[in-house]
Amino acid sequence: MVVAWLVSVLLFFFAATGVTGFTVTTSNANVQVKNNDGTDLTCTYSGDFGSNPRVEWKFKNLKGSQMLVFFDGKPTQPYEGRVTVYGGSNLRFSKVTPEDNGVYTCEVTANSQFGQVQVTMTVLVPPGIPLVRVPSSVTTGHAALLTCSDPVGSPPSKYNWYKDGVLLPSDPSKIAAFKNATYKLNSANGDLEFPASVKMDSAQYTCEAFNSAGPPQRSKPFQLEVRDLNAGGIVAGVIVALLFVALLVFGIWFAKKKGYLPKKTESKPKPSVVYQPASSVYGGGEDEAGEFKQKSSFVV
Repeated sequence: MVVAWLVSVLLFFFAATGVTGFTVTTSNANVQVKNNDGTDLTCTYSGDFGSNPRVEWKFKNLKGSQMLVFFDGKPTQPYEGRVTVYGGSNLRFSKVTPEDNGVYTCEVTANSQFGQVQVTMTVLVPPGIPLVRVPSSVTTGHAALLTCSDPVGSPPSKYNWYKDGVLLPSDPSKIAAFKNATYKLNSANGDLEFPASVKMDSAQYTCEAFNSAGPPQRSKPFQLEVRDLNAGGIVAGVIVALLFVALLVFGIWFAKKKGYLPKKTESKPKPSVVYQPASSVYGGGEDEAGEFKQKSSFVV
């Protein structure tokens, strides 16, 4: 009776607390480590799995590619010499690189039961000098796109833009001094877009990349010039083109009138040739010797 009562109490406790058997846990689900340093990924399983369960570690990088890290009791070939296992299920990296960024999954299997836990690793790399593209000039009313990227920083860098040294807010509508601004700033990918450029957008622009791994980095300033459409120049160009055509036509007419250009020669009709047999003209045929002789005439 006492044993049955204890079992009932334990079952009630597990149901009330949500604790169940065959659990897999980790002491740190979000590991952050500096580039070229070492770190541990922990994986602990409950006693229900027994003393020798099957343990596997899998890795999914930031691009979505997957591979095995620990399989069949040992690290796989890409991790040999860099990863060791301790406690039967914990991974120890002697050195990490940005390629190790991603999600690691520890899977435990035994007694027809399965459990898993995930650990996210972030390798910390300070941002580098951002790569910037700014058009040198754009016509008023046309769109202009300024881009900024940092291929080095980890976690991925975010971005600020400066106009003539003044920080541009990501949402200009919330700042009184920028309420008339029409730009769109994407802090995640570094794009600064002007859907319809105006003269006041002319300035020097600088991009800044930043993350949690180190100090921010800025690009050199780039000049953007917004110019009005040169209607006067277009009209002048059209007038010049029309004058050129008029002078060309007049020159041809004048040369013809003065006889500087050769006149077209009238082609005479070719003479028609009529072949008439000799018999139709002279009434004869072959000569007395029986040899054939030409006895036909050509009439023009």
